[in-house]
Amino acid sequence: MVDIAHNHAPVESNDRPVATMTRPAVEGAPAGATAASPVPASPLPAPGQPPTATTARSGHPAPAVHYLLAGIRLALGWVFLWAFLDKAFGLGHDTTSAKAWIHGGSPTKGFLGSATKGPFTGFYHSLAGTTFADVFFMIALAAIGTALILGIGMWLAATGGAVLTVMMWSAVLPPASNPFLDEHLIYAAVLILLACLGAGRTLGLGRVWATTPLVRRMLWLA
Repeated sequence: MVDIAHNHAPVESNDRPVATMTRPAVEGAPAGATAASPVPASPLPAPGQPPTATTARSGHPAPAVHYLLAGIRLALGWVFLWAFLDKAFGLGHDTTSAKAWIHGGSPTKGFLGSATKGPFTGFYHSLAGTTFADVFFMIALAAIGTALILGIGMWLAATGGAVLTVMMWSAVLPPASNPFLDEHLIYAAVLILLACLGAGRTLGLGRVWATTPLVRRMLWLA
């Protein structure tokens, strides 16, 4: 029996040449590869072993990861959109009907006027209750929340949401429960991560949005 894992020189007997044995091809290897030829390492799991929880056999994230990112996107979108709805219409959760924006209330006066602290207190006090601050804040909440829920304009939504949450973080320095870190900075980081990973393409309109002529011309709208 010939060991095909090693090279063997031809053996001559009675001065007659003996034909060399052709190494058999390895099943599943590239064309021309033989048993002694090195076969490139495969990124796929070994036979009989399932792929990891986060990576499918193709090497791409498993579907469960895409759905998890989509769920996080929808949850953050609802956080922003609910804040807009409650402040605009006074739904009674944090804003009473009498203080609703549609009834003349200011969505920024209470927080920026009395709850701010730290090095930027003077700046935020100057914005509290102004028409510019109220309109900017409410439009930002509605636009970011809607974009995240629909899965469109993810880069704009992530950038706008990150800026808004960092501003809210800077309005109460230092945070009450930590020397410097609170949930607003975590929100900002997660928003940017969702945009980087294309989270709007699962359970959202991100794929369709990306094929529109406008987005193809201006990729920053994707």
